[in-house]
Amino acid sequence: MTDHYFTDSPAATDKQRRSHVVELAGREVTVETAGGIFSPGGLDRATAILLDEVPEPPSAGDLLDIGCGWGPIALTLAMHSPEATVWAVDVTERALDLTRRNAASLGLDNVRTARPDEVPADLPFAAIWSNPPIRIGKPAVQELLSTWLPRLAKGADAHLVIGKNLGADGYASWITSELGLPTQRVTTSKGFRVLRASRPEVG
Repeated sequence: MTDHYFTDSPAATDKQRRSHVVELAGREVTVETAGGIFSPGGLDRATAILLDEVPEPPSAGDLLDIGCGWGPIALTLAMHSPEATVWAVDVTERALDLTRRNAASLGLDNVRTARPDEVPADLPFAAIWSNPPIRIGKPAVQELLSTWLPRLAKGADAHLVIGKNLGADGYASWITSELGLPTQRVTTSKGFRVLRASRPEVG
């Protein structure tokens, strides 16, 4: 079930890629997806809820999408904030290639696709948006979140969407207590929670 999160896969061929029309940042756009990544059928429900509920991202700075897949979150960030640099991070070449292709087809030259170790280690993020791969298991998710969330800039927020029945409330408590980032539930919709983790301006 979790192979597509950890097992690298080559870029999809022309035959493997397929087009979908989705709505991102209030625009109807055509994107390409492929099998072997998360949500190959288009925009999944959880990501759609996240994108509906998050506030406008900062207009500048470095913005992060953890686990970009074919790119819906990164593309939305890039459309909202053309002056910002959007880091679309994933572990597979297939996901990174699809996000790269989709960004290029939409004229979004502010998207940078990268594997986790290709992101500068000292780079703070003005915002983090993610539909994290919860089904990889709690220890792996905690490691993922503890790698990226502490890199929020002072005064910045991370917004995450997590299924209520997949431990959203427990993750909120863990982020607050273990990472020192006060985390609140923004909304609940269709069985999913949108959480906001914040780094205080001081401290």
